[in-house]
Amino acid sequence: MSDDYYKNIFSKNLKHYMKLNGKSQVDIINDLGINKSAISTWCNGTRLPRMDKVDMLATYFNIKRSDLTEEHDDNYSANHPNRIPVLGSIPAGVPIEAIEDIVDWEDIPMDWLSGGKEYFGLKVKGDSMYPKYLEGDSIIVRKQGDCESGQDCVVYVNGYDATLKKVVKKQDCIILQPLNPVYDPKIYDYNDGENPIKIAGVVVEIRRKV
Repeated sequence: MSDDYYKNIFSKNLKHYMKLNGKSQVDIINDLGINKSAISTWCNGTRLPRMDKVDMLATYFNIKRSDLTEEHDDNYSANHPNRIPVLGSIPAGVPIEAIEDIVDWEDIPMDWLSGGKEYFGLKVKGDSMYPKYLEGDSIIVRKQGDCESGQDCVVYVNGYDATLKKVVKKQDCIILQPLNPVYDPKIYDYNDGENPIKIAGVVVEIRRKV
């Protein structure tokens, strides 16, 4: 495996345990005396720490060294149903669970899963929903096939990847409304056979990396 692979694995694991323990980069800097630029490069996946630093972090989080250095997405996900994938794209016609374009993972509260509710994450691209959503944000989406008028949703327009838009329902049409005034809304007939609108889910939370 390449160095980039191990950097990426360490970065994902470190960010996971930081989130799980409610710790920021500033907390680690202050608590462990680690250099600011060092923790930044570890989180960004551009450098690997020395093993003594790995052991220091493992002790800090009360975990094993391997929890930080080894790939454990499959085992972790199987034992933690509240961990959901953040997807880079959602192609039309592909079931969410079959999509391999996973760019990150996020943990959600266990009580969100009550009643059989299902969730997925999506990485925001572009600026059509600025300023509420920024490019690079991760959004947590509850899977459902319908929504209330005015909700922000991940929506399929036939033949395209899913898009993030505010859904406005009128008596005779449905409007996909960008929040950025630079972009025009798109209006569709409810019975438009060529461009049927399908709701993939409703946004319940924004996760922004700082």
